[in-house]
Amino acid sequence: MDFIKRLEDHRSSEKKLAWQGTFLEYLDIVKKTPEVAQLSHARIYEMIRSAGVEEINGVKSYNFFSSEIFGLDKTLEKLVEEYFHPSARRLDVRKRILLLMGPVSGGKSTLVSMLKQGLERFSRTDSGGVYAIKGCPMHEEPLHLIPKALREEFQNEYNVFAEGELCPSCRLMLEEEYGGQIEKVAVERIFLSEEKRLGIGTFTPSDPKSQDIADLTGSVDFSTITEFGSESDPRAYRFDGELNIANRGLMEFQEILKCDEKFLWNLLSLSQEGNFKAGRFALIYADEMIVAHTNENEYRAFIANKKNEALQSRIIIIKIPYNLKVSKEVKIYEKLIGQSDLKDIHLAPHALKVASIFSVLSRLKESKKQGMDLLKKMKLYDGEDVEGFKQKDIIELQNEAPEEGMSGVDPRYVINRLSSALIKTSTKCINALDVLRALKDGLDQHPSITKEERDRLLNFISVARKEYDEIAKKEVQKAFVYSYEESARVLFDNYLDNVEAYCNNTKLKDPITDEEMNPDEKLMRSIEEQIGVSENAKKVFREEILIRLSSYARKNKKFDYTSHERLREAVEKKLFTDLKDVVKITTSSKTPDMEQLKRINEVASKLISEYGYCANCANELLKYVGSLLNR
Repeated sequence: MDFIKRLEDHRSSEKKLAWQGTFLEYLDIVKKTPEVAQLSHARIYEMIRSAGVEEINGVKSYNFFSSEIFGLDKTLEKLVEEYFHPSARRLDVRKRILLLMGPVSGGKSTLVSMLKQGLERFSRTDSGGVYAIKGCPMHEEPLHLIPKALREEFQNEYNVFAEGELCPSCRLMLEEEYGGQIEKVAVERIFLSEEKRLGIGTFTPSDPKSQDIADLTGSVDFSTITEFGSESDPRAYRFDGELNIANRGLMEFQEILKCDEKFLWNLLSLSQEGNFKAGRFALIYADEMIVAHTNENEYRAFIANKKNEALQSRIIIIKIPYNLKVSKEVKIYEKLIGQSDLKDIHLAPHALKVASIFSVLSRLKESKKQGMDLLKKMKLYDGEDVEGFKQKDIIELQNEAPEEGMSGVDPRYVINRLSSALIKTSTKCINALDVLRALKDGLDQHPSITKEERDRLLNFISVARKEYDEIAKKEVQKAFVYSYEESARVLFDNYLDNVEAYCNNTKLKDPITDEEMNPDEKLMRSIEEQIGVSENAKKVFREEILIRLSSYARKNKKFDYTSHERLREAVEKKLFTDLKDVVKITTSSKTPDMEQLKRINEVASKLISEYGYCANCANELLKYVGSLLNR
């Protein structure tokens, strides 16, 4: 009954949004809400902008894309700010075809789908409302009814830009049904819909011998020619091609460069002049954003052909590379798995992370920067602290490899291997080692991969395994620490007191005897050595900590051990080192005594309750870490 009620509410809301009136009444709406008359590019830009924009580390992040596309903030900023924004301001950029180019499974189709679905939703909002001449097969903008001689006067009075001409069908309708009285022409609110072929069109290339240009521009209705007497009569023509129905919205060309040349010729005038030729009519105006996608190899073949120079000049390329951030890659896999029917299978913590490490490493390019290997580069890109490098080095690394992310392992391969592991499991749980095994088995079954590439990818699986070893040890050791947060805080505060005394060249007071004493160099070094801070570098490191502490104090912010990534790692490793022998004995004992068994059960419970493990993968983790510590 609740579902039926929601259906009724949905129908009711659709009815409330519906509107029908005359052109004169539509002008009142335009006066109150000028956005309803905006052109397609402006409507799409407003749709993206109105969803919210944040700025993170100098890069704009658009909430519109945040649920589906991950790790491509710079690419999306370029798309919005260099294409949609100037197009919305009616600059010449809007007269270009937007071509998304990138490797397979990189997010091109997802991006276009989001724009389509977003337009459908946006057309149901007040600011995104779309109105059209009732009965027009191209659902065109009613302002086209205004004679050219009066447009400048209209724009001055309403401050609304009017562009475009009536289609042949509306021109005939205005004369025969309304006697030229534009104020009486019926206008209705429409809702863009790909399913209903209203404002959103899609063209997919097929066999050029059988595919007809009518798929794009419409066709003659031969059943009505005898009634109307001519192919040039609009009533004898079906304005149902993809270019016709995409008017007011978006036209997608899938794999555009696979299209036969005759289909691309229509885009020459549509992109530059905003019109196209159909049947025996004058050029037909169309207000639509043209977006296409292709891969890099096909694009290079396209630009090598001199016959395509005219179309090349009408194209704007936006490269859509693979994501290069491990944390974002995890979100991609979570999204894809979430869309499946495998909710009864448990994924152990870090299972997707090791797959992501493997994928991202395969997409990175070697750097000439001294001391920078692929693993450090991967961590730096993901926002982690890397000794000897800062986040500002990322710009230099990116400039060094502009094609980075345009090749490597694609998400589909990883998801296929994850699917294989998920289906095969008999325990209803898969861990990181299962995932790495599945990825390795997939390489053995890959027919087209070269030996060199296979060896390279196997090496990345090995690197991912080593990274997981460290994560696994840290996870178990962390679970072993009694009152971990409190222990870390006490150790951190003690270290900080000593650092302040060292940098300020002052003494500390013994909390028990109240006697003055020198900073505890042994304690400070035991923590700093955990992250490789050398004897020569200790002074700089300590001064950096003190500067960070002062900065937090000025901002009235609390500085704790989690405020500095490297210091946090050092404190954790120090605690873990102190407990290593206890962990080693407890996890690796084949016949644990009562005390060891109790501790193992406590650790397993903590892994399950706080870290997302199930009973199966928690036990597997403890066994694995025991074997690692015994090596």
